Amino acid sequence: MTGMEKFVVYTRVSTKRQGKSGLGLEAQLRDIEVFFDSYAEVPFKIIGQFQDVESGANSDRPELKQAVELAKRESATLLVAKLDRLSRKVSEVSFLMEDKRLNLRVAQMPYADKFQLHIYAALAEQERDFISKRTKAALAAAKERGVKLGGSRPEAQRRHEAVKTTADSNAARVGEFILRSRQSNQTYRSIADELNRMEVKTARGGQWHAAQVQRYEMRLM
Repeated sequence: MTGMEKFVVYTRVSTKRQGKSGLGLEAQLRDIEVFFDSYAEVPFKIIGQFQDVESGANSDRPELKQAVELAKRESATLLVAKLDRLSRKVSEVSFLMEDKRLNLRVAQMPYADKFQLHIYAALAEQERDFISKRTKAALAAAKERGVKLGGSRPEAQRRHEAVKTTADSNAARVGEFILRSRQSNQTYRSIADELNRMEVKTARGGQWHAAQVQRYEMRLM
């Protein structure tokens, strides 16, 4: 059909475990659905969908490469839910944006052009660097206060211990889990979802919400 806009959808989850469980992917697909429902020109057609299970710091993303090639070959728009699904490195995001043959749109910023997206990527990188430094300082301060944070452990082990701890020790370990998750650039919402998935209750025995995770983090600092 003449005048039909074509889209290539790209999603990325950061670990194989997230890829299998759908953690993170559901939110991306929901944002993309909202974009198509509210912001896409009609008629449109999705001509390809690609997904990588890689870290944002990993430059080797074969599915993204295929998505970009298809979008350029078919004069389609590459659509991602969030800018950091392309990469957490502003240099890699910039490289894609400088490709004049590639049309790019971000579902969460439906009206942003490439120039605005470039600025956002640079600011997001600065914010992540600041959060990392702040969290390291918070961990050091907590350790000085006598909070037992433990050494570097695999993610699965941290989850296992967070579930099994009792009231007082659980509070300390939940604090560690939150701080280390924030150091890994996870959002308050994703941390709350993970705590609920692990069946870790709040101090009052309820479910976690993003605001509660943020308040907990602030008390640890």
